[in-house]
Amino acid sequence: MAWLWPYLDAFSGRTRSTAAAALAVGAVLAVGPRTVTNLLRTLGLAGEPGFATFHRVLNRNAWSGLRLARTLLNALIQAFVPDGPIVIGVDHTLERRRGPSIRPASHCYDSVRSSTEQTVTSRGLRWMTAMLLVEVPFAGRIWGLPVLSALAPSRSWCEAQGRRYRPTTAWARAILLRLHRWLPGRRLVAVMDGEFAALTLLDAVRPHMIAITRLRLDARLFDPPPDPPLTLRQVAKGARQPSLRARLTDPATVWHRVARPSRTRWRTGGWIEYACGTALWHHQSKPIVPILWVMVRDPDGWGDPEAFLCTDLSVPPPTVLEWFNRRWAMETTYQESRAHLGIETQRQWADAAVFRTAPLLFGLYSLVTLYVHQNPGRLALSPRRAIWYPKPAPTFADALARLRRHLWFEQASMSVDTGDMLRTPPPLLQRLVDVACHAP
Repeated sequence: MAWLWPYLDAFSGRTRSTAAAALAVGAVLAVGPRTVTNLLRTLGLAGEPGFATFHRVLNRNAWSGLRLARTLLNALIQAFVPDGPIVIGVDHTLERRRGPSIRPASHCYDSVRSSTEQTVTSRGLRWMTAMLLVEVPFAGRIWGLPVLSALAPSRSWCEAQGRRYRPTTAWARAILLRLHRWLPGRRLVAVMDGEFAALTLLDAVRPHMIAITRLRLDARLFDPPPDPPLTLRQVAKGARQPSLRARLTDPATVWHRVARPSRTRWRTGGWIEYACGTALWHHQSKPIVPILWVMVRDPDGWGDPEAFLCTDLSVPPPTVLEWFNRRWAMETTYQESRAHLGIETQRQWADAAVFRTAPLLFGLYSLVTLYVHQNPGRLALSPRRAIWYPKPAPTFADALARLRRHLWFEQASMSVDTGDMLRTPPPLLQRLVDVACHAP
């Protein structure tokens, strides 16, 4: 309660203890679906006559998710990025939900089940998530820590509710500008996939932060306008540059060699080659955005060539590649949130609960990471190893299991009268606790 108190301040006084027990501790300890009833069973409250109070926290009570997100963001920034640039990844994921009662859901492209040969759509909720992409010291690698999530509801739901429908690029713009207002004076770097390489989005966020996305190889790139312009068309842009696809086979293209970033679709180890330049990216009826383009190829011909853009022309190209490489940690966060925090297992039907539950579970991912980071002596985290699996570093599954062990095993082993540790439990009990703590 003492550690959670800054976050519970967003709730009213009557629901703070309820929110702490049911939505935080219960969600950490629960095994299986993250429904309110399962949380109550985990906490030993299956006979609680006032069980409806726990449901009302999600579907009725008034509290601000934005206030919770801002408190969490400030805590993560203070713990992991006290100075220097803040790299924020923005992407969306699909929470598969069925049933007519899930009204904001729609049929969306399912990237997990689709392939190059077949496109699959699934009905569900599309969540836009902004994650802090930082190196977690106890893991020794980049993690994606969710800080702000927003539901992009379907067009039919927006029309029925009298709301304006927003595409994913509009939601990304709203999230990034909100984070800019929350972090004045800090240098922000927004890393996004090629779906967000929209000129309207880049033009809106470019004055406030650095934006890095993929770039099409056939993008329309132009030189800066001459001074003075010779024609009316040259007021905004100059001559058209060769396409990036044409530069791949142009002997005049200058290629630089750099070590491959780790944990990318490129093979680890060895080298990759990149070419770079500056241009004005323009499309008809769209804003003109000055960009630094970076084109990457594998000298061994193993991967397809790729191109990236950065809205800050002064950033070194290797730094652009390193920042974009952090984006892959978001895919790991989505996968681990489904496997260990019960994303897609909640069963709320009320619109308010649908809008609130998934962001709380995503935020719980960051809360667990922050608690383990701030209590290294008490938790003493180590990876779960076996003779056939010499795990080099802890993962989120290890952090969650260690926190569960702290709440289950160590609290149960304390003497209620003296507070001293009781005798060491038998090996069978230790194995049972280990299985329970690592259960999904």
